[in-house]
Amino acid sequence: MKKDYQLVLVDGSSYLFRAFHALPQLVSSKGQPTGAIKGVISMIRKLAADYAQSHIAVVFDAKGKTFRNDLYPEYKANRPPMPDELRSQIAPIHDIIKLMGVPLLIVEGVEADDVIGTLARQATEAKMDVLISTSDKDMAQLVTPHVTLIDTLANTIMDETGVKEKFGVSPAQIIDYLALVGDTSDNIPGVPKCGPKTAVKWLDEHGTLEKVMANAESVSGKIGENLRASLGFLPLSQQLATIKTDVALEASVEELALGEGQPAGLLEMFTELEFKSWVAELNDGKAEEPADAPATDYQLILTEAALDEWLKQLAAAPYFALDTETTSIDYMKAKLVGVSFSCEPGKAAYVPVAHDYEGAPSQLTAAQVLDKLKSLVEDPAKVVVGQNLKYDISVLERAGIQFRAQLLDTMLESYVLNSVDSRHNMDDLALKHLGITTTHFEDIAGKGVKQLSFNQIELDKAGHYAAEDADITLRLHHKLWPKLEAVPSLASIYTDLELPLIRVLSRVERQGVLVDERQLAQQSSELEKRLVELEQEAYGLAGEEFNLGSPKQLQEILFEKQGITPIKKTPKGQPSTAEAVLMELALDYPLPKVIIEYRGLSKLKSTYTDQLPKQINPTTGRVHTSYHQAVAATGRLSSKDPNLQNIPIRTEEGRRIRKAFVAPSGCKIIAADYSQIELRIMAHLSADEGLISAFKKGLDIHRATAADVFGTGYDSVGDEYRRSAKAINFGLIYGMSAFGLAQQLNIDRGSAQDYINRYFEQYPGVKAYMDNTRALAAEQGYVETLFGRRLYLPEIKSANFQRRQGAERAAINAPMQGTAADIIKRAMIAVDAWLEESDLSSKMTMQVHDELVLEAPAAEVEEVCAGLILRMESAAELSIPLVVETGVGDDWDQAH
Repeated sequence: MKKDYQLVLVDGSSYLFRAFHALPQLVSSKGQPTGAIKGVISMIRKLAADYAQSHIAVVFDAKGKTFRNDLYPEYKANRPPMPDELRSQIAPIHDIIKLMGVPLLIVEGVEADDVIGTLARQATEAKMDVLISTSDKDMAQLVTPHVTLIDTLANTIMDETGVKEKFGVSPAQIIDYLALVGDTSDNIPGVPKCGPKTAVKWLDEHGTLEKVMANAESVSGKIGENLRASLGFLPLSQQLATIKTDVALEASVEELALGEGQPAGLLEMFTELEFKSWVAELNDGKAEEPADAPATDYQLILTEAALDEWLKQLAAAPYFALDTETTSIDYMKAKLVGVSFSCEPGKAAYVPVAHDYEGAPSQLTAAQVLDKLKSLVEDPAKVVVGQNLKYDISVLERAGIQFRAQLLDTMLESYVLNSVDSRHNMDDLALKHLGITTTHFEDIAGKGVKQLSFNQIELDKAGHYAAEDADITLRLHHKLWPKLEAVPSLASIYTDLELPLIRVLSRVERQGVLVDERQLAQQSSELEKRLVELEQEAYGLAGEEFNLGSPKQLQEILFEKQGITPIKKTPKGQPSTAEAVLMELALDYPLPKVIIEYRGLSKLKSTYTDQLPKQINPTTGRVHTSYHQAVAATGRLSSKDPNLQNIPIRTEEGRRIRKAFVAPSGCKIIAADYSQIELRIMAHLSADEGLISAFKKGLDIHRATAADVFGTGYDSVGDEYRRSAKAINFGLIYGMSAFGLAQQLNIDRGSAQDYINRYFEQYPGVKAYMDNTRALAAEQGYVETLFGRRLYLPEIKSANFQRRQGAERAAINAPMQGTAADIIKRAMIAVDAWLEESDLSSKMTMQVHDELVLEAPAAEVEEVCAGLILRMESAAELSIPLVVETGVGDDWDQAH
């Protein structure tokens, strides 16, 4: 049960650094870093809510030096300067805290610890129980029967017993403990080589630092020499580690109650910082129009006359926004409930056709509305704006409308402008670009099992919601298109690639793919048996039964009961059981190997062999995935329900999944795959003569690389050398370090680095390209594909080494992966146009990675294969040829 605390003290400074380094680095559209702000304020908000009846205060360090610097000038001298991206977040944090009505204390000449220590002492004297929210170990010295610590990021609470369990000493001994072990972060000297175990041993034996010092002569060995050599500065270390509890404060404990907040000020700040969920919370879920927003006029259309009047306006407009409301997010099951449109900012209408709640007014029929709307959306001269228009096209096409109008899509406008800046859904875009908190679906439909479908929602609510969607979509286009127009390469990616692809993907999705339900059921049954066998094998190796899917239980078995040394820890400090860790452990221990196989088969079963039959559409008898254009940062398509990109192909069981994707009677599956496209793009972008020469000669690139790197003849390259060369080729594309290559090839890091050095000696153009790309990315903040698509890298200058290194890896990989994505999209558009214009009956059914999959009548296979190769290899002109390989079979696996 949660204890009642009269006072909650927040160590803002400790959380500031912790949030900055531990949480994702967020950046607003204006370039303001916001990750630490979000982390610190989230924690304070939660504490204020959890302990609403308590007095509360947040304490931060003041700028400048403290009395400890006077005692010891080297105090904290080894700390690097605060990164600019963190410094810029301090003032907003302070401002938000004040606007929340939370007392903020900053006292010059001392640290936040000392202010908190003083308040804790005063509160204890006033018989108040105190909770200190901190991640600073020094605070353990303040723990008493009335003072408790909480670390909200680690979700741990520490009382006197907890201090003893964690440190091995009582709270009263923490200062002496810290003096003995020292503190590298604060630059407090301790006894050299005196670790926690030694300090605990000495304090257990002697009780206090003074007595440890008095008995220094009795300590033998090198550690005894170190202790005796440290006697001169240990009192100073003790003084530096001691938190003051007598700081002169202007505010008394009783004055630290939560005050009146300033919602208007908070709303302004949260809007500026783009914290949309907090903005919505302050707005009580209602849309908040900015001062310059047009007045809204949302109309509900229930008569033919009113609809006709609106259709005249739409016909006269240069373009109009369109949105459909349906019964499902599944485009193959969705039934039309209504249509909304807008051709003027602030003005929109909703035409309901199927609201059937009790008391619903009479509405026009879907047939009436679609018949009148048809002349507009089937007119190639008209222009329609949508937000994720592919869904609306699929719904309307299934309802009998041929959507021939020109397309504009605000989701794709946002995505092409900056794929990593934010999510590209309408609610996020409205807040970011228009300063508007839109009405969310949950606001009118409810949540969970009681959520209403749109046809059940009353028209006064549904009409405003639907009309707002069309209005906001139109306004977003007005904001986003000028930004795209200002960058011709991005405008071209949008108009020539992403927009035409909408229709292609809609056709591919609705075509669907045939799967063999019986084959999947058989594989599921076999997987179930194998999983049971693996469970029993794991129990035998563990010596007991346990839940193989539980990381916590697996931690106990591997690292506690079997005594295996942990390789890596989780963010919460627990031994990791992640797949990469288990793969390394599996080299030496049998149980991790069993767990890896169990996890892989279990995921395969639950995600595919069990799930795919449930996803067969009862009307078409096919599986219909959803392709997403605005998810992957590099421009790659992703798919969902089912996710076709993640079907494993390196295992026999994974390939069996592909066998279940079959051709109907009289047809064949054709798979057309780009050969080593990213390596070819690397050769083109780097202009490296060695790589270009190898590709032009039609050599096996991995064998050629092995011959160059390992100094052997091309014809005498063995499998081991070729495997190593392949790891280097693909590893460098993905920014792999020597450490990563060493792990993959199971060699030492020095040998791996030697391989990389030899590679760059043979292919200096690749090295120059990588170096230049990193420099250019740091200079301009983004990299580009061959066709001008941009990938922004907000962490390319991060002070955090790991984040910066990750951004540099992305800078090298993104132009290649993004160019490959652009090429396959260009190929899809060309192939789709060819199939639509020809008399062929063949259809595209899937796009996966660098591969197109088609379903073709047997008589068309030869012609389709030739046409595919021609159009796919012509999708881009590189300094070396693109090569496409085709395969034909009765199922997807056989087509490889």
